Amino acid sequence: MLYRLSFIPILIFIAILFFLYSGLNKDPTLIPSPLIGKPMPEFSSPTLFDDNEITNQDLIGEIYILNVWGSWCYACSLEHNHLIDIYSRGTIKIYGLNYKDDKNSAINWLKERGNPYKKNIFDNNGNTAINLGVYGAPETFLINEKGIIIHKYVGPIDENYYNDVILPIINNE
Repeated sequence: MLYRLSFIPILIFIAILFFLYSGLNKDPTLIPSPLIGKPMPEFSSPTLFDDNEITNQDLIGEIYILNVWGSWCYACSLEHNHLIDIYSRGTIKIYGLNYKDDKNSAINWLKERGNPYKKNIFDNNGNTAINLGVYGAPETFLINEKGIIIHKYVGPIDENYYNDVILPIINNE
């Protein structure tokens, strides 16, 4: 009986190794979203520059990128030049969701670095982001012309991610 019990720690160790090893191949930026395939949550928020109200209904009719960002976000500064490049191509419109930010800091940040966004949703209280299931900034959503969320990415996007993932999705829509 004692002989059989000595295998229990070995089996537990093997099980732990299996779970650790299987986690090595997973991409931490691919966090599944329950909103994929569902409509963009309803919102009504002011825009960053002019305080005009913008709603989810205003964005229906074209495929677009919704990029969650903040002037306080270091990773957002890493992806910003890539967003400028995407904007300059003219292949897709980018809307910003300025998340839990100071309005003046956000405006100055865009004036200094350039503004790749067609419009910016000012979400200073974070309610719109919460309804989207945002964990933090940056996060990027791809939304089709019917207002359905078709892709989500957590972390800064770059040229490779745009070319290898986002562009093929756009071309297949």
